Amino acid sequence: MKSKIALMACLMGFSYSFAQETMNMDVSLKNYSKMIDSIVVSEKVKMNKELDEVDHDFKRNKINSDEKQKQRADIASKYEQTINEKIDAHRNEFEEFTRQAVKDAVLKPVDSLHKDKNQIVFGLGGVSILMDEDKTKPADYLRTWQYVVALVGTNYTTKDKTFAFLNNTLDFKNTVFNSAVYMVRYQGQLGNFTSPFFYRLGLGYRWDQSKAKYGKTFTQENQILDTKEFTKGNLKDTHINNHYLFVPVEFKFVLNPKYIEHNGTKYLNNRVSQFSIVAGVYGAVRIASNIYNKYSNDYSKRIVERESINHGVNDIIFGGKLGIGYAGFNVFVQKDFTPAFNNNANLKSKYGLQIGIELLNASF
Repeated sequence: MKSKIALMACLMGFSYSFAQETMNMDVSLKNYSKMIDSIVVSEKVKMNKELDEVDHDFKRNKINSDEKQKQRADIASKYEQTINEKIDAHRNEFEEFTRQAVKDAVLKPVDSLHKDKNQIVFGLGGVSILMDEDKTKPADYLRTWQYVVALVGTNYTTKDKTFAFLNNTLDFKNTVFNSAVYMVRYQGQLGNFTSPFFYRLGLGYRWDQSKAKYGKTFTQENQILDTKEFTKGNLKDTHINNHYLFVPVEFKFVLNPKYIEHNGTKYLNNRVSQFSIVAGVYGAVRIASNIYNKYSNDYSKRIVERESINHGVNDIIFGGKLGIGYAGFNVFVQKDFTPAFNNNANLKSKYGLQIGIELLNASF
């Protein structure tokens, strides 16, 4: 009896190891294992009841010790035969499962297209997430929706020094990261399946924050946006927030394209790490702008003032973008061609210049 149960345990382990090979065999072999467990457990419950009755008869002196041992042996032999017969009845089913599992393990190639469909990758550029459960062929990976979060450093330049990043302006304090971009974009391939060219259309939100020089704050008086010395108390923080509806149109070129063949057709393999450059243009529609001041005085340690900006800020800006990336690591430069601040702003630097890095890129 013990040897038979041990053999069944080995068969169950063997069937489970093969079940790992494919999803279909996995379900079938798990069901087969459960069926064997059910047979063994059910018959052992019946056997134990009969053995308990024999022990009960022995305690009541209805049978002697030799008769007890004989009856117990007969009961164990009977249920061993019953379990063997029931398992043998399903032997053909088990052998068919085993043959198919061996065939798949030896002859079926590794499905590289569907391997690791959903991934989360942490890299120097942040987090890259791939949600590709519904993709069934390489062409599906050439058309993707992406959710992108980028951390950006915004600086403002003069018209004659359009790329003077972190220059010593009279109006703004230099900061490394003070803005962000959140957007959803669609990426599609241009040309045939092996083309390294892609286009991107996006819609999102851009937030720019600008701090005034030390000791100064932004003001709007007589319909003029300006900076002046702060006199209300001890200034702790001051900045302008500009909020935009952001619409980018971009073109991507893969520098080192790699390919994959599927059902006799060659595709650009968009699932492997590749270098690329991105160039494009964008438009931004201003949603809101406000001045934020936080300070303390003799009466309060924390006073916060927020004021909506009504003058000095353009409602629409246009610009261009240039970037380079590798896998999930993407850096870019954005330059506003039109000024963020208009003639009602008494500021020298009005043209936005941004350097950013994509911290999150989720493809689905």
